[in-house]
Amino acid sequence: MSATVLTASALLLDMDGTLVNSDAVVERCWRRWAVKHGLDPEAALKVVHGRQGYATMAVLLPDRPVEENYADNRVMLAEETADVDGVVPIGGAPAFMAAIADLPHALVTSADSALATARMGAAALPMPAVRVTAEQVGASKPDPEGFLKGAAELGFGAADCIVFEDSEAGIAAGRAAGMRVVGVGPRAAALAPDAHVEDLTQIRVEAAGDGTIRLHISEA
Repeated sequence: MSATVLTASALLLDMDGTLVNSDAVVERCWRRWAVKHGLDPEAALKVVHGRQGYATMAVLLPDRPVEENYADNRVMLAEETADVDGVVPIGGAPAFMAAIADLPHALVTSADSALATARMGAAALPMPAVRVTAEQVGASKPDPEGFLKGAAELGFGAADCIVFEDSEAGIAAGRAAGMRVVGVGPRAAALAPDAHVEDLTQIRVEAAGDGTIRLHISEA
């Protein structure tokens, strides 16, 4: 392994695949949806991560009216919120969240508030005081809106923020926002983030005396 040190003023954290492993739920719900609509579940699962549900549906069923995607997305969110079986923290997430508790950070997730609360609770992780959920943005990742809103709410510019992401859509959103990206987990490995880790055990957080955050990263 090689070691990398990144310095930032604030951290912007995706949830699913980054802090919380919810793959079991996501796969159950989206497999059902894909079969119902005559789609190949394996192909569908390749595009579901990182986006809001309606945006995934638009990719998979491009000719379907957007209103139907929004309606289906409401049903999907309810199903996912009610199903927390198998939702667990990503390796190292509890210690990582404890280390940044008093440092500037925000959750930026494609989940809505109810789903984010359910999954963070199921994984026994603290909910950040600053969070940008699906209700607060007009465009899903890979649009950078969520990350830009998170940075603004924390009071920092894009160049001062580091994004933690696992998915192609999320990493693209972080890049589009003009932010550096730490990729987490197997989906991120091939997407050339600024640094990559298998999980959060590979990151040591240091609060510097000048108010900045130093991330000591043992890269995979």
